[in-house]
Amino acid sequence: MLNKQRHIYTKEQVRSYEGEAAKQRGIDLFTLMQRAGEAVYKQWQSFNAKLTLIIAGNGNNAGDAYIAACLIKDSGAEVKVCAIDPVKTLSGDAAKAKQLWLDNGGIVNEFANSDLDCCDCVIDGLLGTGLNSPVRENYCEIITAINQSEKPVLSIDVPSGINANTGEVLGAAIQATKTLTFIAIKQGLSTGTGKQHAGELILDELALEDAFSQLASPCAHLINIDSFNRLGSRALNSHKGNHGKLLCVGGNQGTAGAIRLSSEAALRAGAGMVKVYTHQSSIMPISIGRAELMVMSENLEQALEWASCVVLGPGLGQDEWAKKTFCTVMHYCQEHNTPLVLDADALNLLAENASAYTLAQCVLTPHPGEAARLISKNTSEIESNRFESVRLCAKRYNATCILKGAGSLIDNGKSTWVCENGNAALAVGGSGDVLTGIIGALLAQGLSIDEAARYGVTLHARAGEVAAEEQGQRGMLPSDLFQIVRSLIN
Repeated sequence: MLNKQRHIYTKEQVRSYEGEAAKQRGIDLFTLMQRAGEAVYKQWQSFNAKLTLIIAGNGNNAGDAYIAACLIKDSGAEVKVCAIDPVKTLSGDAAKAKQLWLDNGGIVNEFANSDLDCCDCVIDGLLGTGLNSPVRENYCEIITAINQSEKPVLSIDVPSGINANTGEVLGAAIQATKTLTFIAIKQGLSTGTGKQHAGELILDELALEDAFSQLASPCAHLINIDSFNRLGSRALNSHKGNHGKLLCVGGNQGTAGAIRLSSEAALRAGAGMVKVYTHQSSIMPISIGRAELMVMSENLEQALEWASCVVLGPGLGQDEWAKKTFCTVMHYCQEHNTPLVLDADALNLLAENASAYTLAQCVLTPHPGEAARLISKNTSEIESNRFESVRLCAKRYNATCILKGAGSLIDNGKSTWVCENGNAALAVGGSGDVLTGIIGALLAQGLSIDEAARYGVTLHARAGEVAAEEQGQRGMLPSDLFQIVRSLIN
């Protein structure tokens, strides 16, 4: 289904190949720095700032900042440059850029918190992609002051203090309004904390896109709703059986809402028939108001034989009924190679019985806490390197794993995709249950495991954006997504 996607690279790949790519295009690295500075200047124009404060470090990011400072000064706007160490002698191309600023009548000042009171925006050229260890105290103080000022910030290449590969905050990090990154998108800016700190992420390939892409192989791929071809039209003489039979299993006593959300989402996403196996006490709450669902609490084996794919976990619980139900479904799907989506307590039960099952056609949908249990880590370890975590989970369970969160990741053990869509409106209980139902519906309609995971995540995320655009992020109910998903999928 994918028709286009953008690529993501590690900072080491960019550092290794940018020189060769520039050489192939007949330009030197200082010319590349000048192009970067010009790109910063162009993005700066959108801030409409009368007085701009530029914070420069000691590396190539500082060089980009000095080039931009010259261009801003030449435009007639007021600009003040502060350096972490104003008298430090820089090296290489950064030194050339600083000298251009000085030759242009510029001054390099020492930073003071009062500088933030008068400026309209900040250009962050403090730290770049080379950062691997915690930010030193003097840098932390400047970063904290900038964040507390709440002034708009344009970060150069990566927000200072962010690990460009993992997105981890290394002690303290700039909260950027915009981040202008060069050559290629660094993977740490696409997900989790890195995505949060980057703000609006803008890529300028500095006219090296063709040369660079021929040298470097992407480590991951960015996808959004526009990356996918539409599902094919249904045949005029098709019937409900042609569009899949999905069995949704869950809804223990007192938690009927979760499996109701999954099963109704599956109907709205196009599944031909949806049957729910649930706790006897949950039949009435699930059935009321949604007559299209077939709800039962007995004959689970018979329901499994009926199904073309299965969703297991929403509202399942972890009591004896849940464990018995889990084992029955897992053994059946393993023996019959039935496509399976695992969520919520099914993931927690899987973590306790990891060696008991060999998964074949399976999608796992953990949030960071569930992922931590699946691969025996803690949540902070998961979030500190989401790319590594999702790959480890996919490989350990021989499944396609979705690590939910800002910039949700989809990994099948060989390739990784990052969803660009989504926002904080989806951070509400029940949202994950809707996602699980959507993926189940796509499997029921014949998509492969990977296709259903990728497209399902993107549909769900884009629906959250539409809901927020219409009525705001706060107060969205997961069920508000149903009609939007239906519209998007059509």
